[in-house]
Amino acid sequence: MDLSIVIAIIVSFLAWSHFRRRRQNLPPGPYPFPIIGNILQLGRNPHRSLADLSKTHGPLMSLKLGNTLTVVASSPEIAKLLLQEHDQAFSGRTIPAAAEAHDHHKHSMALIPVGERWRKARKLCRERMFSTRQLDAGAGLRAEKVRKLLDYARGCSAGGRAVDVGEAAFVTASNLLTATLFSVDLIEFESDATQQLKEAIEGVTKILGAPNVADFFPFLKRWDPQGIKKRSEICFGKLLGVLGGIINERLESRSMERKNDLLDALVDLMEGTEYNLSFKDIQHILLDLYLGGSDSTQCTVEWAMTELLTNPMKMSNAKNELKRVIGEKKQVEESDISRLPYLQALIKETLRLHPPGPLLVPRRADHEVEMIGYNIPEKAQIFVNVWAIGRDSSVWANPSSFEPERFLDSNIGFKGQDFELIPFGSGRRMCPGLALADRMLHLMLGSLLHSFDWEVEGVVDTTEEFGMALHKAVPLKAIPVYCN
Repeated sequence: MDLSIVIAIIVSFLAWSHFRRRRQNLPPGPYPFPIIGNILQLGRNPHRSLADLSKTHGPLMSLKLGNTLTVVASSPEIAKLLLQEHDQAFSGRTIPAAAEAHDHHKHSMALIPVGERWRKARKLCRERMFSTRQLDAGAGLRAEKVRKLLDYARGCSAGGRAVDVGEAAFVTASNLLTATLFSVDLIEFESDATQQLKEAIEGVTKILGAPNVADFFPFLKRWDPQGIKKRSEICFGKLLGVLGGIINERLESRSMERKNDLLDALVDLMEGTEYNLSFKDIQHILLDLYLGGSDSTQCTVEWAMTELLTNPMKMSNAKNELKRVIGEKKQVEESDISRLPYLQALIKETLRLHPPGPLLVPRRADHEVEMIGYNIPEKAQIFVNVWAIGRDSSVWANPSSFEPERFLDSNIGFKGQDFELIPFGSGRRMCPGLALADRMLHLMLGSLLHSFDWEVEGVVDTTEEFGMALHKAVPLKAIPVYCN
C-alpha cells in the first residue's frame, strides 16, 4: 500500500478518535491506535505505565483497551469520588475471561452483582468470621499459628538455613485461615504440598491480573488465543478440588461431630432455605476468603521484610521499640499492638509502597455518571491505581523512600476512610477480611522481628511481578539468628 494512503488512514483515524472523544466528553487520555487502542501502552507493569500516563493526562483518565473503554483514577480525590460518592454507580464488576473458569464469576462473593445474594454472603462472613467478637475469640488460634512459625524459624536458625520469608508467611496465613474456615491445617513448612498450593494460588492471581487479548476483544474468548483461560481452569480446578474434598468430608462426618466453624455454618445454610446456598457457592466463598487472605498476607510480610533488610536503621528502630515495650523474653501478643506505633507505621508504609492489589479489583459503571465535568459511560471499566496514589509526590514527601516515620504523627489509616491509603479498597466492595489482615500482619511481622535478627547475602532483589497481587519476582530468603 502506498505510504501516503497509510498516512492518510492514520491521520483520519486520529481525527475521528479526537472528534468522538470530544463528542462523548470522556476524561482525557492518550490517543488510541486503530483497533488495538492503548493496549501496547500497558506494558509488562500496567500499574507503573498507567501512573506515568496519568502524569500527562491527569488523575481521571480514559483509555481504549481494544473494545473496552477503561477509566483510571490516580489521586485520592478521584478515588473518593468513585468509591464513596458514586460507590453505588461503580459497584459493578468487569469479569475477566480467566474468572469464568469453573463458573467462578457466578459464585464468587467478589464478582457477583451487588444484590440480595451478595449482601447475604457478606453478612454471613462478617458475622461468622470478621466481627470483633469472632476476631477476639480467634486470638489464641492466631497466636498458636505464629508460635509454629517461630518454631520453624528457630529450627532454621539452629541449622544456619535461610527462610523463604514469603513461603513461611504463606504457610502461617494459610493454616490460620483454613483452621478458621474448616478446622484443618492444610499445609506444612517446606513440603511439596505447600509449594503446589502456593503455585496454584499465585497462578490464579497472576492470571487474573494478566492483560488478556480476549478481555479486550470479547469475540476472541472462544479461542482463548493466549491460553489464559486454559491455565486458569487448571489452577482454579486444583484449588476447588481441595476445597470440594474438604466439604464432602464434612458432609459425611456431620452426624458424628460438629466443628462450629464457618464451614459448618455454610453447610447449615445449604441444608436450610433462607440463603439458598449450593455446594458450588460454598466452594467459591471459601476460595475467595482463602485466596484473598493468604496471598495478601504473604505479599505484605515479604515486602515489609524486604524493605527492612534494605533499610537497616528502620529495622533497628522497630526492634528497639519491640524490646522496650515487650521485653526481651516475652512473645508479641495482639494486645501489645496498640503500644507499638512504629510497628503500625511499618505496616502502613509497606502497604503504601507495595499494595497487595495495585489496581484493586476492577469495577464497572452500572450507568453513566458525570464527574468533574466529564462523562463516564455505562459499562466502562474502572481502575483505581492505588499504587500510583501511594507514590504521588503531591500527596507524600519523598514518595519512593521507605519512611515509616511519616505515619508516627499522622492519623491516616488503611481502613478505607483515608483515600491516600486504600490498599484494601473502600466502599461496599472493600475487602471483607481487612480486620483479620490487620491483626495478622502486625502479629506476624512483630514476632519475626522481636525473636530474630535477620541476615541476607548480597543485595536484596526488589523487582515486582504484576498480577492481581503484587508479588516479588525473586523470593526473599534470609537467615534468622535467634535472639529471644
